[in-house]
Amino acid sequence: MTSFRRIKPAYWTGIFLSIIASLPSCKVKEYVSDSKPVDHSLWDQLTRKHVHPEGYVDYAGFVADSNLLVAYLDMLSENHPNDTYWSRDQQLAYWINAYNAFTVKLIVDHYPVIGIKEIKNGIPFVNTVWDIKFIRIEGQSYDLNNIEHGIIRQKFNEPRIHFAVNCASVSCPNLRNEAYTAPKLDQQLSEQTYRFLADINKNEILEDQLYLSKIFFWYGTDFKKNGKKVTDFIRKYTDHKISDNPKVKYLEYDWNLNVRENMTSE
Repeated sequence: MTSFRRIKPAYWTGIFLSIIASLPSCKVKEYVSDSKPVDHSLWDQLTRKHVHPEGYVDYAGFVADSNLLVAYLDMLSENHPNDTYWSRDQQLAYWINAYNAFTVKLIVDHYPVIGIKEIKNGIPFVNTVWDIKFIRIEGQSYDLNNIEHGIIRQKFNEPRIHFAVNCASVSCPNLRNEAYTAPKLDQQLSEQTYRFLADINKNEILEDQLYLSKIFFWYGTDFKKNGKKVTDFIRKYTDHKISDNPKVKYLEYDWNLNVRENMTSE
């Protein structure tokens, strides 16, 4: 069997994420806006330049191009998605890109940092970095939890988003080195899912034994719609044969920053 990078269990982080994943109260109140769909070409330019195809991120490069990153985030902040002028895929692409770009901004503002979970230090009344309300969009205040759990997961019913949003950590699905856009969104989400399941540093799929990312544990309900099992979802996005009742083991999550030195395979 392929050897995996073994790290210290992040027990309480897992408990917190499992609770957040199951809370319906995370839903964000719908905001009324008359904005029009935006162009994500700036984010596309930045990710193509600073995100390696193997998945690691050049945060120093993002720091150097922070003026472009700020310009992109300012544009997002001035245009809130809505159901009047935006299609479903335009809204979803916006929120995925926003989550990823604002996460990169957090790292850039605190760089160098060992891992994203360090960033909450010193901020009162904040449980985790994902609860910091630093995101402003047309006067609305959001944190990363609001975007992921209160908007994306609640509104779009799309389990593949778990392989598109990126938490700036080694065990996360890789940050895509292009922007998500409505015309390509379905293809992009499927590619991200295939790639994540094929990454032997994050999952290993054997016929009778599955070594899976804890994403499948924390957000299990998202993959079990309409009476399906997690394995039913996985079968759709892997070429590996899986038996009817494979054993499942969830791997420990590495929260170290997704930079080159941390993501080199052993």
